[in-house]
Amino acid sequence: MNGNDFITFFENDLNQVIAELELYQKEENIWRVEQNIANSAGNLCLHLIGNLHTFIGKEIGKTNYVRNRALEFSQKDVSRTTLIISIKDTIAMVKTSLHAITEEDLKKDYPIMKFSKVESIEYLLVHLIKHLAYHLGQINYHRRLIEV
Repeated sequence: MNGNDFITFFENDLNQVIAELELYQKEENIWRVEQNIANSAGNLCLHLIGNLHTFIGKEIGKTNYVRNRALEFSQKDVSRTTLIISIKDTIAMVKTSLHAITEEDLKKDYPIMKFSKVESIEYLLVHLIKHLAYHLGQINYHRRLIEV
């Protein structure tokens, strides 16, 4: 794997998040929660944006991003358009942060300890791809469940 491979994975899945948001027939349903659903699709989007800007942008791309994780889950009623723009900005950040990363860089230790032990940058990027795919699936399920 190289930086371009990672960019492709992130870009594809983030574009799929955009496609999911566009498939909501009613924009307000993006923020709807019912019964045992803990997070709306909107909050999952905000969480993914914050997560990627923190672990890729701030730590690899040196963007000085400041995360407010609590707001990712408490903020409500951000417009679909604003969410999509933020996701497109996240794609651009991922491309900028990873475009020059080398295979040697990927083997280096990730600069902060996120797991029980220090892991490589490559390990963290694989973890972030899995995290993105997991929440993308939740967003897809949310949409299909809410808009029956």
